[in-house]
Amino acid sequence: MRGGSLWRAVLGVDKTIIEDVWFDEDQLVLVVDHDTGRLLWAKAGRSKDTMRAFFAVLCPDRSRQLTHVSCDGATWITTVVAERAPQAVLCADPFHVVAWATDALDTVRREVWNIARRAQGGSRREDKGRSRPVNIAQGDARALKRARYMLWKNPENLTSHQRTKLAWIAKTHPYLHRAYLLKEGLRTVFKLPAPDATHALQRWLQWAARSRIPEYIQLARRIRDHLPAIHASLDHGLSNALIESTNTKSGSSPASPTASPTPPTSSP
Repeated sequence: MRGGSLWRAVLGVDKTIIEDVWFDEDQLVLVVDHDTGRLLWAKAGRSKDTMRAFFAVLCPDRSRQLTHVSCDGATWITTVVAERAPQAVLCADPFHVVAWATDALDTVRREVWNIARRAQGGSRREDKGRSRPVNIAQGDARALKRARYMLWKNPENLTSHQRTKLAWIAKTHPYLHRAYLLKEGLRTVFKLPAPDATHALQRWLQWAARSRIPEYIQLARRIRDHLPAIHASLDHGLSNALIESTNTKSGSSPASPTASPTPPTSSP
């Protein structure tokens, strides 16, 4: 992709958290070169101004040589990329698209848990040794509360105990199990080769729209809004999984918040 003095880049943009505090100024924006796996630039602050600061360092000549940019679809990224590098193909990162489905699943789980908790025998009031009485989940509500991380996990990574609990959910809470299957169906889409994935995504959108689960009906609309960028990601095979691993490394050492996006001196 690079030759001689010409620098072309396929970039991934993401954010990580400094000291686990969810405020915009405490989020470190990362820019990684997909081709080399190298962290090019980082700066605190999730905003358009932060992205504009990156492009200011990059300079207009190199900005015009960007070919693809992958991100989570946030407007503070996409708007500035369209301003400074309109020729770059925007790709919606599959990692974050699946994360949207996981968030929808967790919302459904909480709804089902609240129904179970409010049912007769779903909770008990306890005040022993406490400053004020609290309601403690029990029975189905207790099991559903503890199912959160199991529902997040990929099926191939489930323990035998977790597989048994998933089978119990399928039998006793089919609404929640359907939400789980939708999450897994979307994850499977991004494991397929591009032509098959595009067709499978269309089928998934139809499934979600007919699911009668409001969270997934809304998610299907959100995905349709980002469909061109998602198709581009499928076509070009871009994912920010690399940046997620960089997040782990950078999150532990945020002492150097900026770096210059210097192009390599030779072709790989």
